[in-house]
Amino acid sequence: MRFSSCYIPTLKESPADAEVVSHKLLLRAGMVRRLTSGLYVYLPLGLRVIEKIGRIVREEMEKADFRELLMPMVQPADLWKETGRWEHYGKELLRFKDRNEREYCLGPTHEEVITDLVRGEVRSYRQLPVRLYQVQTKFRDEIRPRFGLMRGREFVMKDGYSFDANTEGAEKSYKAMYDAYMRIFRRLGLRFRAVEADTGSIGGNFSHEFMVLADTGEDTIAFCHECEYAANVERAEVVWKGQPATAACPAMEEIATPGAHSVEEVATMLGVPASSIVKTMLFKADGQTVAVLVRGDREVNDIKLKNLMKVQEVELADAATVQAVTGAPVGFAGPVKLGVPIYADAELQGGTAYVVGANAADAHIKHVDLKRDAAVTAWGDLRTITPEDQCPRCGGRMELTRGIEVGHIFMLGVKYSEAMHAVFLDENGKEQTMIMGCYGIGVSRVAAAAIEQNHDENGIVFPPPVAPFECILLNLDPRSEEVNAKVEEMYTMLQGRGVEVLMDDREERPGVKFKDADLLGIPTQIVVGGKGLARGIVECKDRRTGEKGELSADNLEQDFAAWIEKVRQGWADR
Repeated sequence: MRFSSCYIPTLKESPADAEVVSHKLLLRAGMVRRLTSGLYVYLPLGLRVIEKIGRIVREEMEKADFRELLMPMVQPADLWKETGRWEHYGKELLRFKDRNEREYCLGPTHEEVITDLVRGEVRSYRQLPVRLYQVQTKFRDEIRPRFGLMRGREFVMKDGYSFDANTEGAEKSYKAMYDAYMRIFRRLGLRFRAVEADTGSIGGNFSHEFMVLADTGEDTIAFCHECEYAANVERAEVVWKGQPATAACPAMEEIATPGAHSVEEVATMLGVPASSIVKTMLFKADGQTVAVLVRGDREVNDIKLKNLMKVQEVELADAATVQAVTGAPVGFAGPVKLGVPIYADAELQGGTAYVVGANAADAHIKHVDLKRDAAVTAWGDLRTITPEDQCPRCGGRMELTRGIEVGHIFMLGVKYSEAMHAVFLDENGKEQTMIMGCYGIGVSRVAAAAIEQNHDENGIVFPPPVAPFECILLNLDPRSEEVNAKVEEMYTMLQGRGVEVLMDDREERPGVKFKDADLLGIPTQIVVGGKGLARGIVECKDRRTGEKGELSADNLEQDFAAWIEKVRQGWADR
């Protein structure tokens, strides 16, 4: 493709409203343009990136025996009401009515639609498994769309679904998709981890997120250096391996702590470590007020609380609720004589003589033995993992890092098939409920994540499989017949070798072309100029490393083949 005939409106400066690296560079590289909040136009180069990602996704989905279809973006409310999500999904679901006052929504996901399709077609176990997927536009009415393609309202997504006759079959479908996702992200040239994750609003029995590792990631993941264990911090297990404390504890003693609301303030005032203080946090769990206890130097994990209690929604109680339940302002809640269910982190069993809030303003209690002095409803893993914790699988060293979620797979079980009566007849003619899985990849988000992971001060540094072109051919002197002839020769040669090439044939200064080449992030740069040809060479550059080389003008094809293979191998060996 020739630069002069391709719409690539590059910018010298980042727009003022661009926040993260990928947003800035996608705009500067002329790959996207903002239409309105959270909505973007994909320009030719940006669309090529999206299509290349989509092509790899489709190839691996087909290898995993998933077949492509296309479902409507507009979905009737009746299906969502069958599963109860019409009421519970939240304001991200864009609801509207047609001219006949029938209710609809723009699809953020397609579990209801695909289940409705399959329940209308499948009658017998002989028709199972069914494995289907689509690559399609989704819409989620985010309250604060931001970061360009990272969190837009409209986005391109691959969503796949499996329907099986039994748990064994469903696990095979899930494993097939897990393996496919591993191949997809390896082929895309990204550094990533597959992590155990919470199932969230989608629901189901268990799930994995696929996280591109990047310092700018919104999510934190924990992974082990000695084994393959990795999990989102919402899900990462903390296995307490200590022994319950048996030491005698003195009688409780109330002490004045005027103005000491936080753990840090109490610790300083009393001269004790934060680990000796028990933090009492009040939550609303499906409307019921409960208390959660963790060590003062730990953080409550509300996802773990939700899973332990088997409830749908958990939120921190407001100040009015805290005052009504404890009789004290925020900062002085404690478990002694507290009239609500109490859930305590298992780690607290390893200590005694704790300091807790006194349920009275400006007061705490010391020498508290939780087993003696508090009515704990249940003990469990209720805190967020830290780097000091051991791996729950092998006991190895854990590390926390940032990541960008680009894929998520769920073992749904019967959540949707049961609600929508998606059934079949088994070998004995008995009606059974189909077991489902669902599998998503944010195709447009992958493009942004690739840039967040791969960039430098000069622009994008695309992995070859994601780049809009693998090679950019720079004509430094379009007015020279000799240079033009050699550029055209190379252009023809590269196309003949199946290399995707962008020829910069513009009447621009060499400096402009060099800057745009770096900005666009195309992996290999070939530079043809009069001075080089006079020496019998053309120049080349590896965008990732900055390494430069020379190719013989008379032996271009062989020299180029060796150079581009070196660039590709460098990416593979990172």
